[in-house]
Parts: sequence; structure tokens; C-alpha cells
Amino acid sequence: MSTTTTVGRGPAEVPVQAAAPVQAAGPGTPAGDLPPTDRARRRELAAFLRSRRERITPEQVGLPRGPRRRTPGLRREEVAQLAAVGVTWYTWLEQARDIHVSAQVLDAVARALLLDANERRHLFVLAGESDPTRTGHCAVVTPAALAAMRQLEPFPACVQNSRYDILAYNRTYALLLGDLDQLPREDRNVLWLSLTHPVWHEALVDREEAVRVMAGKLRASMAEHLTDPTWKHLLRRLQDASPEFCEVWQRHEVVQPDTRVKCFLNPFVGRLDLDHTSMWLGPRPGPRMVVYTPRNDSTRERLVRLHARAVRASVGEGAPAGAWENGSSAVALPEDVVEPVADRAAHRGTPGGAGADGGDHQRPVPHPVP
Repeated sequence: MSTTTTVGRGPAEVPVQAAAPVQAAGPGTPAGDLPPTDRARRRELAAFLRSRRERITPEQVGLPRGPRRRTPGLRREEVAQLAAVGVTWYTWLEQARDIHVSAQVLDAVARALLLDANERRHLFVLAGESDPTRTGHCAVVTPAALAAMRQLEPFPACVQNSRYDILAYNRTYALLLGDLDQLPREDRNVLWLSLTHPVWHEALVDREEAVRVMAGKLRASMAEHLTDPTWKHLLRRLQDASPEFCEVWQRHEVVQPDTRVKCFLNPFVGRLDLDHTSMWLGPRPGPRMVVYTPRNDSTRERLVRLHARAVRASVGEGAPAGAWENGSSAVALPEDVVEPVADRAAHRGTPGGAGADGGDHQRPVPHPVP
């Protein structure tokens, strides 16, 4: 009888009690039986699905409106039909029931509800699943971020993504651990350089601990990108090049972002003791500006000398004072940071294929950022 009631009245009006007999024999459990965090997330997912369903007209998806429609937007059974899933299952989903939702089904529901990229991402996050079709987000280093890094000189600063690709940097950072401008763009990755580059090996005072922490942060970030080709390429490259990384990676340690003291043996000015601060450049973890500030007067004085050396080098290459270098070419950055600079999104060397959390503009690269 409950099944007849569900079909006759239209799925948009399925009462909770109509699904109860089916639930007793099936996997769905009421939201009230879940832990508070899961309960809140499932209720948010249910509300989100209802709001997306109610905004779509039948005509938008090629369905007849019919003379007796009382439901705003689509009915539940219509969404289930478009997504090729069961009506009862979709009803449970909108009732915040405790049911497993596969990535394939979420993909079908997203398409049925005509979700845009941001809505689709929100759907997968609420459902606790990774999007198998997710493409890399292209990180854009804005003129404002470039200007901020310039104003921070003589303090070193750079922009990284969660894969440790170095997307942009100021002149002091270019010489912080050797000469970054001399390295291929595909190698400008903090973790990669920490594991494979001899100068970085010597410059990192506590390299083993730095590698352990970066590997743990990479694993934590990669949980949202398990099927992303760029992330998988980076992981394979690290594993093929470094037995040390393989050993650390097998520990399955997970480390969350934090603030740490960094000590470097700079090949030009000597030991630098620095405080390390990360500032996110967007609403989601991904691209961040990393700034190093001196912990003592001797480090401050050495940073001033290191910056002076970097300025002399840029002028010697024919670049105007205050230029930002991009590989072998120098790009002038005027005081007001003119708009065309935006087109050079990763001045100080955007690694190709690595967008910020994954991007089409950057290459898959591994970089060490102590």
C-alpha cells in the first residue's frame, strides 16, 4: 500500500512513513541514528538536492509538464528516471538517510540536476566522495599577489599549491636555496627538489623531518585528488626517483598544515633562521602564499644581502630594477602592477601542468618548500 501511495501521489510528496517499511529491510537508516557530524552533512546534502531539483522545469530536461503538476520544478521520480536510479533510493537521499552513494551515481544525479562545476564539487564533498571526472583547477597568480610578494622583499615569498609546485616567487626566494631560475620549470617543486637536488639536500638543516612532514601533507591533500592524473603523475615520479620517499610514503602518515620554524644553510649568505607562514589565496585549500620572516637580527641582515645579490643579478641580465623573472625572460613589474601582468600568471616559473590544486596551466612537478 505504501508503494501505491508513493506512485499515485507523486514522488515529490513522498511522506517519510511511506519509505519506512522499505527502510526496515534495506540499508537506509534515519538521520537521527547518525553521529552529529554525519547527520548535519546528510541533512545539508538532502536540502541541497531538493533546492536544485525544485529550480529545474520539466521543459529544461525534455519532460512534459502535465496538467496536474503541483510540485515546483521536477518530481523526485523524474530525477530518478533521468539519473537511472531507483525512486526509493533517491527519496532516501533527500530524506538524509544513511545510505552509501557511489561516485557513479552522484555523477548521474549531478547531470540530471544540471549542476555547474561549483555545485557538482559541493555535491561530492557533502556526499563524502571523490569526483572521478574532476579536472585540475588552474591556479592563477593575480597581479595583487605578485605585488604583495614584491613588497615583502627582502623577505622571501612564493606561491605554492597543495602539491608543492612553486607557481610564483619573489627575487629573494629565487636565491633562498640555490638559484631557482636555473632549474627547469617542471622541477620547481619543493618536495621533488628536497629529495633529488644536491643543493637543496645541503641547504635543508633538518631535511629528513622536512620530507616526512611534506609527504604527510601531500597524502592529506591527495585524498581529494586520488583519480587526478596530475597528482598520480607526481606520485609516480617521486616514487621512481627516490627510495627515501617510497619508505616515508609507506608509513601512511597524514599531516595537516601548520606553522614551523625553518633553518636553511644558504650557499650565498650562510645560515638563515626563519618563521614560516602560509596564507591561503582562495576559499578552499590549494594555492597559498608562503612567507619567510627572520627570527633574529643576523638572519634579517643576511636576507638584506641576499636580496641585494638577487637585484644585482636581475639588473645584470638586462632586467629593469624590480623585474620579476620568468625562466630566462625578465618581465618588468611597474609600481602600479599593470593589468597585462595577469597574463603571466606564474611569473617566477609556473610549473607546466600543475594547477593548484591541480591545473591545466602547470606541468606535473614536484617542488620542495621547506
